[in-house]
Amino acid sequence: MKYGILIFAVLLFSCGNKEEVLLPKASVSIVKEVQDLSPIYIFFKVNGKDTIAEVNRKNSIISTNWIFNIDKRLPLRLVIPEVMKLQEKKRAEKAHKNEKAENYYSYADSIGNNLAFLPFTKVYYKMDKTTDEGFVFHFRKGNDIVLLNEKIEVKKSEVLKYFYQIDFAVNPEIVFIFDENMSYEEYIQNRILVHDLDTFNDEIPSEFIF
Repeated sequence: MKYGILIFAVLLFSCGNKEEVLLPKASVSIVKEVQDLSPIYIFFKVNGKDTIAEVNRKNSIISTNWIFNIDKRLPLRLVIPEVMKLQEKKRAEKAHKNEKAENYYSYADSIGNNLAFLPFTKVYYKMDKTTDEGFVFHFRKGNDIVLLNEKIEVKKSEVLKYFYQIDFAVNPEIVFIFDENMSYEEYIQNRILVHDLDTFNDEIPSEFIF
């Protein structure tokens, strides 16, 4: 399937109309290329005073890698419920299931000037408060400080260095909390920042949005 792109925007031509998704930007590429893919679009729409996340998945094929092209202006409280619905649909599929098919978020690498992808296939989102278990990274909207275990304040640029200096007797479960009012772009940038922690344990970190 051909995948037409601009560096910072993805265009969908449907029924003679052009619709645009403004992509998040980051300064590194986690994954540079994905083959055998289906695009999914989540558009930023406005209806009166309300912001709406409009989903288009007409060309998605269950057995392929799904690329989520999501407008960077949307807040997480609108994005993640739609992502969860699509995740569940793919996970529930039996007849055409492909165990090797992944889910990726697309974004623009502003340094490499290329389209890049962030895998999230194994992530299970929860739209509520976390328990007291695990080592918690709390990201707040528009804040350059990360709260660790809700009491230690560390700059984003230093957060991984700080974490890896801790001498754990047993590696803890990692938990991420993201402000539901955070923009999707800010979420992607934060998630890329701590992407290395996906391999800290056998389990992908838990993600809470509230």
